[in-house]
Amino acid sequence: MLTNQSSLRFRGMELLIAYYQNPTVEIRNQLVQMNIGLVRKIAHRVSRQCTEPYEDLEQIGCLGLIRAIERFNPSQGCAFSSFAVPYIRGEMLHYLRDRSGVVKIPRRWQDLKKDGQKVREELTKSLGRLPSDTEVAQELNVSVQEWTEAKMTDQNRQPLSLDAKIGQQMDNVVTLGETLPDSHYQILQELDEERQQLQNALSQLEETTRAAIEFVMVNGLSRKEVAEKIGVSPMTVSRRIQRGIEQMISFVQPQSLQTEP
Repeated sequence: MLTNQSSLRFRGMELLIAYYQNPTVEIRNQLVQMNIGLVRKIAHRVSRQCTEPYEDLEQIGCLGLIRAIERFNPSQGCAFSSFAVPYIRGEMLHYLRDRSGVVKIPRRWQDLKKDGQKVREELTKSLGRLPSDTEVAQELNVSVQEWTEAKMTDQNRQPLSLDAKIGQQMDNVVTLGETLPDSHYQILQELDEERQQLQNALSQLEETTRAAIEFVMVNGLSRKEVAEKIGVSPMTVSRRIQRGIEQMISFVQPQSLQTEP
């Protein structure tokens, strides 16, 4: 028997193949509902890094999910979730970029910086010198760290150039851009690893079962056409595919568990 999670994966795979062969709004909406959790997960992460409402990010992320559904090719052998993440996250980041060309500072820091400037002027007059950060923070009734962060909002408001020099190794200058991970390469690497896992799991199946899955899932043949090719009934083809998917999941899951932190 398939577990609930395995059944959802199998159903999702069937819907992706059906949409690829004959795109309809009904199938697309079903796929959106099945994968909305992925959008919400990414929206939560992005919302913690900006001041945009989570609900807006979720709506924008759904547009990215739809783009991924429309462009996904099941025959490429990669997991849909890995394929969809760059589209969902990319749509959100484009939205944030279009909303503002610079980093958006939290309102709390903006108000604190404004109040801090007044306090500094007052303390300068009363003390006859420039006050320290500790004295300003005490007057504002906040921690020194919070006041320091608020004070630096103007400095951190403008984006930093990727060509900015941050160090030197031997005779070579190291720039900020060189220290950032190549997200495109990481995505390709993850897709390649998943493809290898699927191919390895597929190769372990009994020959007729493997042929049935490849004919239906990769080549897009109907179960009736596959039944004629391998000399069994369409019902037998469906059973072999279902059993083969279960076996592939059992082959892949132990590897996934070992790689999880």
